[in-house]
This record gives sequence, structure tokens and C-alpha cells, in this order.
Amino acid sequence: MSPPSKAPSPWVERFTSLIPKGGMVLDLACGSGRHTRYLSAMGYRLLAVDIDVSRVQDLSQNENVEVMKADLEAGDWPFSGRYFEGIVVTNYLHRPNLPRLVESLAPGGVLIYETFAKGNEKLGGPSNPDFLLNPAELLDAFAPRLTIVAYEHIIEEEPTPAVRQRICAVNASDP
Repeated sequence: MSPPSKAPSPWVERFTSLIPKGGMVLDLACGSGRHTRYLSAMGYRLLAVDIDVSRVQDLSQNENVEVMKADLEAGDWPFSGRYFEGIVVTNYLHRPNLPRLVESLAPGGVLIYETFAKGNEKLGGPSNPDFLLNPAELLDAFAPRLTIVAYEHIIEEEPTPAVRQRICAVNASDP
């Protein structure tokens, strides 16, 4: 496995231990695969999904990693009938998929999500409101059906100035 191009998000690192050991984790909109690489090294099985999988093709050599090319914003949800013990989403927002994430989370599964929020347009990209969360939007999307472990809506200075929302939630319901 090649070394990660970027370190994993501290938010993902902080809550990884909540994901059931050896569980199947969906890395949604995986980009360069920094979280797939990190979680695979931690012993999890991964499904790394992105519209462009060119930066994670090397991961398909790893027996614990499945790489899937999918347009997550067009057509049917490609994970219907599949359930994950962990779902990781960073720096990606397509609002119609938020309820689908809950539906794809196995009982006891953990959702770790972070992305940009309104106010970020004053600090840099993204600035398109379609890609910026409204105040408390992650809470509104997930609190009704998941148990919230942690939530933040912050302005951060490092590694670059950004406004972000983050949530970690557990599916405590029975199927």
C-alpha cells in the first residue's frame, strides 16, 4: 500500500474506534483515499467510492478494499440493500444522499461526517451554497434517527481557514 497523500482527518481519527472492529466501512466520495488507507491499516474492510477512482486504483490490490466508480448524484443509490458498520464522509455534500446514509448504516454502525458550512465562502472554497451546510443541518439530518455522539460547527484556522460542521452518530436502533 502506498503512503497516504494526506493525513486522515483528526475527526475521523477521533471516532474510528467506535466502528465495530473488522466491520465494513463505506468511504463515500473517497477522493485520494486518505481515509480508506487509514481505516484499512486499522483492520477494517472498505468500500471506497468516487466518481473518479484514478487516485485509489492502487487500493484495489488490497484484499480488504473494494473500489467502486459511481456518480453519487445521478441515478439510483448504488448501495441499496447493503449495510455498513461505518460510513465516512469528508468534504462532500449532496443533500439528497443524507437520508440514504442513515438507511445504509447497520444497527450499531457509526457515521462520521464533516464538511464545509455557510460562512466558508468568506474564507475560501467552496463558496457555492449547494456545497455549504446550513446552521445545524447535520443535526437536523441525523438526530431524528441516530444517536449523536459529538457535533461541532466551528471556524478553524489550520490547515487552512474554513467553516465546518462535523458529526459522529451511531445507529442505536434495531433493524
